[in-house]
Amino acid sequence: MNLVKEMPVMEQFYTIQGEGVHQGKPAYFIRLGGCDVGCVWCDVKESWDADKHPLASVQELVENAQKFEGKIVVITGGEPLMYDLTYLTSELKKAGLRTHVETSGAHPLTGSWDWICLSPKKFKFPVEEFYPYADELKIIVYHKSDFKWAEEHAAKVKPDCALILQPEWSKEKEMLPLMIDYAKNNPKWRVLLQSHKYMNVP
Repeated sequence: MNLVKEMPVMEQFYTIQGEGVHQGKPAYFIRLGGCDVGCVWCDVKESWDADKHPLASVQELVENAQKFEGKIVVITGGEPLMYDLTYLTSELKKAGLRTHVETSGAHPLTGSWDWICLSPKKFKFPVEEFYPYADELKIIVYHKSDFKWAEEHAAKVKPDCALILQPEWSKEKEMLPLMIDYAKNNPKWRVLLQSHKYMNVP
């Protein structure tokens, strides 16, 4: 197997996880460059073009993550699973770090993960074999029709997968009341916000 030992990295930073089940926990983020999903409301469109970001070695990424007290490393993008993450996650685990990924599921799963956040997008659907591996299903609510979309994906994940509804940032005030009512009537869902934007951290 040809292990991927370097990849384009837009940014790396230590912060507080702002989204999903693990929000509020310290985590080291590695944002990979490159995305072929193309969400119209993406807030990191500068990550899309992989050629604009310098290559970093797996060794460098692991060494940087080890400098901080938090043991969670979140691999995000862009779309991180455009790359084979087997070697990166193996080395992170050898260093005693937890591996989390945030992905659209549009590419086959590679790597060894402690937590997989699947956030499917209408612009490029997840591959079917991805669903059983998701620990967290995070649906971004942009339109009223997204509740139906959420249920379609919830039917495909494992029974203990955490189900999250999160408003798209620009539509938060409009969609949040609808989300609250929906969750009250469908209590398998949790409503969570992008708390890092309130804390003013990356």
